[in-house]
Amino acid sequence: MKFDRGYISPYFINTDKGARCEFQDCYVLFCEKKINNIQVLVPVLEMIHQHKRPLVIVAEDVEGEALTALVLNRLKVGLQVCAVKAPGFGDNRKNTLRDMAIASGGVVFGDEADMYKLENVQLHDLGRVGEAIITKDDTLFMRGQGKKEEVEKRIAQIRDEISVSTSDYEKEKMQERVAKLSNGVAVIKVGGSSEVEVSEKKDRYTDALNSTRAAVEEGIVPGGGTALLRCIPVLDGIEVKNKDQQIGIDIVKRALETPAYTIAHNAGVNASVVVQKIMGMSQNEGYDAMNDKYVDMIAAGIIDPTKVVRTALVDASGVASLLTTAEAVVCDIPKEDNAMPGMGGMGGMGGGMGGMM
Repeated sequence: MKFDRGYISPYFINTDKGARCEFQDCYVLFCEKKINNIQVLVPVLEMIHQHKRPLVIVAEDVEGEALTALVLNRLKVGLQVCAVKAPGFGDNRKNTLRDMAIASGGVVFGDEADMYKLENVQLHDLGRVGEAIITKDDTLFMRGQGKKEEVEKRIAQIRDEISVSTSDYEKEKMQERVAKLSNGVAVIKVGGSSEVEVSEKKDRYTDALNSTRAAVEEGIVPGGGTALLRCIPVLDGIEVKNKDQQIGIDIVKRALETPAYTIAHNAGVNASVVVQKIMGMSQNEGYDAMNDKYVDMIAAGIIDPTKVVRTALVDASGVASLLTTAEAVVCDIPKEDNAMPGMGGMGGMGGGMGGMM
C-alpha cells in the first residue's frame, strides 16, 4: 500500500541509497490523532526496542516534544523508528488509516469511545509489514500481515459504499482504496542520466497513467482529432430555428475541425485537404502525421481517452458561453518587441579608411 506522505523529519533517513528510510519486517502504529507528548509513546517504544524491530508511526501529526524525542533516540541510541503523517483529510483520512490497519493486521488508536487508547497499547495491536520504504514525499508498505478474510470483508464494505454514493469525488477515493487493498498497485521506478531527463520521463509516465485511468473509465476513440470530425455530421442534422443558432453551430463545427487541422498544419502538409479527406473516410480512419499517411487510428494505436475528448469539449463550450454572456475577458496586455537599435560608429574611426586602394 502506498500513500503520498513522507517522513516528518529528514533525521529519520537510515540509508545511503537516497533520501529515504527503509525497514524490513517492521511494526506499524496507526493513530488518528496528533502526538505531541512522548510519554504516550514510551510503552510502545520499549516494546519494539525489546523485540529489536523497527517501528513506523503513522499519525495525524507528530510534533513538539514527541518528535524531538524520537529524533534524539534515532540519532543517539540508534532506535529504528520513523514518523509519518497520515494521508488525506477528515473522514477520508480515518477510513484510509483503518484500511492500512486491516491490511497489516493492526488497529487504529484514537480518542473516540470505541477506539483503542494509545496508553494501553499491546504488541498485537500494531500492524506488521514485510517492508517499508519512506521518502520525503511518499510511503510504501509491502507484504502486510493482515488476515485475508478481514481484507476481503473490508473491500466488500467499500464497494457497497461506492454503489450508494452520489459523489464522484468520494467514489474515486473509495475506488483508490479498493485498489490498494486489492494489491492493485504498481511501482514504476524512473531513471535517467540527469535530473532533467528523469523529470521529463516522470511527466510522461504521469500523463500515460492519467490517460489510462480515463480510458478505463469511459473507453477510447480514434485520436488525431478524428473523433471530433466524426461529430460534425451530427451537427449538420440539427434543425435550426433562427440565424443565431446556425452561427453557434458553425462556431462549434470550426472548433471540431481545429485539432485535426492543427496537427496536419504542424506536420507541414495542406491541412484543409487532410481535414476534407478524413471527413470522407470511414469511422476509425484518420491521418497519421508522424508517418504522413492515412490509417485505421485504432489499429495503429493512435487513440484518445473518451473522457479527455469529452471534457475538453465541454470545458471549452463552457468558457465560450461565459465569454459571450460576460462580453469581456481579462488578459495580459501584449508586449511589443522593440526593434534592435542600430549599431553606432565606433569612436576614433573616420568615415573612410585612408591609404587603401
